[in-house]
Parts: sequence; structure tokens; C-alpha cells
Amino acid sequence: MAVRIAPSADVDERATVGDGSSVWHLAQVREDAVLGQNCIIGRGAYIGSGVRIGDNCKVQNYALVYEPAVLDAGVFIGPAVVLTNDQYPRAVNPDGTLKSGHDWEPVGVTIRTGASIGAGSTCVAPVTIGAWSLVAAGSVVVKDVPDFALVAGVPARRIRWVGKAGVPLEPAGDDLFRCPQTGTLYRQSGPDTLTEVDE
Repeated sequence: MAVRIAPSADVDERATVGDGSSVWHLAQVREDAVLGQNCIIGRGAYIGSGVRIGDNCKVQNYALVYEPAVLDAGVFIGPAVVLTNDQYPRAVNPDGTLKSGHDWEPVGVTIRTGASIGAGSTCVAPVTIGAWSLVAAGSVVVKDVPDFALVAGVPARRIRWVGKAGVPLEPAGDDLFRCPQTGTLYRQSGPDTLTEVDE
């Protein structure tokens, strides 16, 4: 499958773009970034140097994915999402001199398989967004998000559970939850752990 790169996109020759992937207008993919197969990088999106993106990911328009972020397979990044990389940002050192790339240590956001980050959200590194979780639009994530959690707000807090289909789960008794779309059962164990039930 062919790689599609818009003429106005800026893809560094040292970046790796997997088969079937598309990089759209005005997007920038920096050196040593790795995009898996069948990824979509939207208009004006930024992919930092050394960022790792798995197969079948979508990074929507004007999202900013700063290094050293890692996205597993099937991750959705909504429009204008920001994944930060500096815990204590400053433009200058205490003596007033301009900071260089050697004056700070970047920390990353890790997003696990199938998770989705809604439009306009900010994930403040270092955090891990759990597999199949969902960050509601406009949220600010400052702590790790459990697998299958639906989080919302500033700061983001868990408000529901979601299944792999992305819709909120419905209580099914005895710490069980059911996906209304697929019928799949999930079991909660403890306040922050949900797992799919093998039937």
C-alpha cells in the first residue's frame, strides 16, 4: 500500500512512515519519528522527533504530539489535542539565559492500545492513558488513566467505564458491566480496575 504525503507536508527524511499511511496538508513529522501502517496524520498536526506511533492510529488536525510520546496501535488523537513533554517549563534558566535543548529532560505521554483523546484535551506528561480508555473533549489529564476509563474535566476524573466500542457501559450486577452495543461483559475489581470477561 502506498504512502500518501501531501505536497505541503514536512516529513523529515529520517522519519519512518508505514505502508498505507497518509500525512496531510501542513503536517510536520520530525526526524526519527516512526509511524506504523495505515496511520492518518491530519492537517497541521505536529509529530515530534523520535515519537513512536503504532499501526492504525489517527492524529487529527492541529494536534501536537511532542516527543518522547508513545502511541500504541489503534489510538485516536482528536483535533487540537496537546501531549506535553516538560514537567517544569521555562524559557530561561535561573540566570536569565535562554534554555537550550540540553537544559531540560523531556518526559512523555504514553497512550495504550485503542484509547481515544477527545478534541482540545491536554495530557500533561508524564502520564499513561490506559488501553481502550476515553478522554472527553476539553479535559486536562494530570494523572494516569485506567484501562477502559471514561475521564472528563479539569483535572480529568473517571466518571464512567467504556468498552472497546467506546460507548459507556451499563451496570449488570455483581461488579459486572455490559456494553450496550456489543453485549460484551466487563468486571470491576477495586476502584480503578476493569477487565473484559472471557465468556
